[in-house]
Amino acid sequence: MCYKKMDSKYSFADVTLRRSMDHNRSLERMERINAVIDLSRVEEVLRKHYSIGRSAEGADAYPPLLLLKALLRQKWFRIDSDPKLETKINDRFSFKRFLGLSLERPSSDHSTVSQFLSHLSKEAMTEINHAILLQFSNEGVAIDARLVQSASRPLGKEKLE
Repeated sequence: MCYKKMDSKYSFADVTLRRSMDHNRSLERMERINAVIDLSRVEEVLRKHYSIGRSAEGADAYPPLLLLKALLRQKWFRIDSDPKLETKINDRFSFKRFLGLSLERPSSDHSTVSQFLSHLSKEAMTEINHAILLQFSNEGVAIDARLVQSASRPLGKEKLE
């Protein structure tokens, strides 16, 4: 596979800022999520369904797990555009840490995130959801995350009767 190498080494800036981040609630929350959810199964699913980065030609692609985690940040923080997501990743220490990026490493371009999402099939997203929800069911936590179709307008009293 030809994915960008994401070093787990920290830069001088990361080490310098680490002490000031000890009381960063956002960072603490993201580190707990990384510790609780085993994303290795999700990564397997992504590698099976995401064909980008399998060629030795061209520039190395960003790892699909990093891109999925970027999309999660976008949803969790209600970031309404991919360019804004790119800016937030480059601007916030907690975002970079959650994605495994050092402060020196820039975020992927906003178009990369858009293209990543467009390459994932409904089947891939279903498998990813299943891999994550299965971990919670093994812990004895019941989660009902089914999608159901609802009426666009509530039914009138006459139709209900």
